[in-house]
Amino acid sequence: MHEEGLQFVRAPDGQRSSTRANRAICSAALTGIDPDSVTAIQNETNWRRQYPRYVRALTEAAAADPAQALAMATTGLTAAWQQVEWVRNGVAMPLAEAMRQPRPGAIHSVTLHGRGGAIEPFALPYRGQRLHGAALHAQIAHWEATGIIEPGCARALLRVMEHPEWLDLSDRVLVLLGAGSEAGPLATLARWRATIIAVDVPDPARWRRIAGLIRAGNGCLIAPSLQPVAPAAEPDQWLPLVGVDLLSHAPEIAAWLLSFARPLDIATLAYLDGERHLRVALAMDAIVATVSAARPDTTLMTMATPTDVFAVNEETALAAMRNATKAHPFGARLAAIVRTLSGGRLLQPHVRELITSANGKRYGIVDCLFLEQGPNYAMAKRLQQWRAIIARAGGQRVSMNVAPSTMTQSVIKNPALRAGYNGAGLFGVEIFAPETTSALMAALWVHDLRCHNCAANPDFPLDHPLELLTANANHGGLWRNGFLPRTALPLAAAIGWMKPQKP
Repeated sequence: MHEEGLQFVRAPDGQRSSTRANRAICSAALTGIDPDSVTAIQNETNWRRQYPRYVRALTEAAAADPAQALAMATTGLTAAWQQVEWVRNGVAMPLAEAMRQPRPGAIHSVTLHGRGGAIEPFALPYRGQRLHGAALHAQIAHWEATGIIEPGCARALLRVMEHPEWLDLSDRVLVLLGAGSEAGPLATLARWRATIIAVDVPDPARWRRIAGLIRAGNGCLIAPSLQPVAPAAEPDQWLPLVGVDLLSHAPEIAAWLLSFARPLDIATLAYLDGERHLRVALAMDAIVATVSAARPDTTLMTMATPTDVFAVNEETALAAMRNATKAHPFGARLAAIVRTLSGGRLLQPHVRELITSANGKRYGIVDCLFLEQGPNYAMAKRLQQWRAIIARAGGQRVSMNVAPSTMTQSVIKNPALRAGYNGAGLFGVEIFAPETTSALMAALWVHDLRCHNCAANPDFPLDHPLELLTANANHGGLWRNGFLPRTALPLAAAIGWMKPQKP
């Protein structure tokens, strides 16, 4: 059976290697900027464990110069497209060429309207309650005061509360690539009158959940099907038919989206395990690039992860440095003992210095990568950062907000991460439930669609392109933590193992 759809290009030995792609992308982005890192990448023999070093090098080089950050994003994303190809009927072609040759009429539309009534005010499901009004104000203030969210995130959430009229999304067409994402915004958006074009794989159980959320709300669902569906068909008739695979039908999905006359707001939400996540990130990028080129009024949304490497503002970096001095919860002396006994592997300081950028501002590097997530996940998230930077520089509105670490099924099935998350509270880090993250990210997306004085608006001046990525971050406390998170994870996991495991 032939491999079909988006695949990594074959190496001279005939193998398709995500590691080879990772190294080529990093090298391309750093060529001419950081020759020592490029040499180290070429000589690296243990990419699986050493990749954080190179992701950090990408961030440090970008932070040093705003113009360099944009150039690196362009070079890196170009290199990424060159590391994959499109295979159809056993014949390979460049990804860009494939996106220009969709099979005509391959995707049909299915429509479902919600049965709900009035728009629900913004309320946050949180630990068994639904917070709104004064209670939600108090929770937002608490998160900001304790360093769980950045001040920009607090301001954005409060603006949404102050403007309930923003929640009427009847004027928007929201495209969710990976609509069934567990922590994605679908459940909340379905109650705000949006037209939602949902793209996800064929899976009746998944689509039954999506249809249930739409029926309970007041929005409109448009779903893709590879087979024609009668307009009056009931969901039970078409649920087994709908769905398309981003990895197999990216050209057709882009063409289908361009068949809708209204402007589109596209969210890239899909997640897959292992090397497939890097491939699906590139498939979504190809769809975004194709639609944006034809429709410059397209807006973009993605949910960044806090477990990545970012250049943060001086205030956030200094907070992490102060917390390193406090060495909470151990105290400086005990932390030093643990560090010594572990040979320096545990409880390393997080932010060690500030980088002075060419714009005159100082930034700190927060490195919250966990080895358990793997290099393909890190590279996929880097590609989304690069696309966001490029799109905003090109005049598109871009909503890219850091979502908190969330106890999703993809985390629960990794025993080390699950234990680490269960014990994260020891270090003042909050792990969120999927329904809370979903509502928060829906609200932040609405904010970025409606606001004028915010980073998402390309007319709003930023001192550095990387500030787009951090402005409204909810990192759960990871960024301001005094310890490099992956050097604290084993201790958090030890505590997590001893806690009762929630089903």
